[in-house]
Formats: sequence, structure tokens, C-alpha cells
Amino acid sequence: MMLGHIGFSYIGLIFLLMLFVPNIIWMKKIPDGYSSKDESKVLQVFERAGEAATTACALLFTDFNLHGWSNWTWWFIAAAVFMVMYELWWIRYFCSERKLNDFYSSFLGIPVAGATLPVIAFFLLGIYGKVIWMLLSSVILAVGHVGIHYQHYKKIKTE
Repeated sequence: MMLGHIGFSYIGLIFLLMLFVPNIIWMKKIPDGYSSKDESKVLQVFERAGEAATTACALLFTDFNLHGWSNWTWWFIAAAVFMVMYELWWIRYFCSERKLNDFYSSFLGIPVAGATLPVIAFFLLGIYGKVIWMLLSSVILAVGHVGIHYQHYKKIKTE
């Protein structure tokens, strides 16, 4: 693993746009009953730190840009597949009744897919780019983001 080469990553930008655009649309289509007021403050700290670090890594390391075919390219393909799955999950959500169950649903067997899929994608992107900072950032993000979503999921399942 490398520390990474500083520059601009157009692949990172594309991944971030795939992440942010549906979330911006979601802000106008929030499911009834959604609230973040009871979320764990510790998990929120992990989530915010992971979001900031993952965003910075995605944009600032040129290692994520395409650089010819190698066995490492399979990691990029896997990352891209997970981001496409994330987009498909959003399409399914926006076409649904947009209930809390829809928002915390699984997709192709992946639990709380709205949180899990992009975290996996960015982790795989970190492997592809061989950037330790992205791997660490996505693990921090996973603890917070997936943790919060899983708490919400458990809560609606018990109600």
C-alpha cells in the first residue's frame, strides 16, 4: 500500500457525484418518521470524520484515476459495480412509497444498502488506488454511517 500521489481524481469526483446527487434529491423526499435526533453521538463523530476524510481522499489522490489495464483494474471494476448498485438502490427507493422500511432496505442481499454499498465502493476504490488513507477513511465512515443506519433499521424492526 502506498500513501498516495496528490493531485485531482476525476474518478473520485464521479464517485462523489454518484454519492451526493441522490442524497440531495432525498432531502426533498425524506421518509415519514425519519429523525436523526436519537442517533449515537459517537457514531455521528465517526460518520462526519469518515465523510470528510473519504471525500478529501477521493478528490486529492490521482491514484484512483484510470491507468491502464492490470490485475488491479478488477478492484476498480468491483468498486464501480458497487456504486452502480448504490444508484439502483436509490432508483428503487425513489420509485417506492418512500417509507422508513424502504430507506433501510437491503439490496441483493446487502443489508442497509443505502449506507453499506457506497462504503464498500470507496473501500474497493482504496484497494484499487493502493491508498491507505482511503482504506482508513472508509473504515471510519463504515463504523459511523453503517452503524447509524443499522441502529435505525433495528429500531423500525422492533416497532
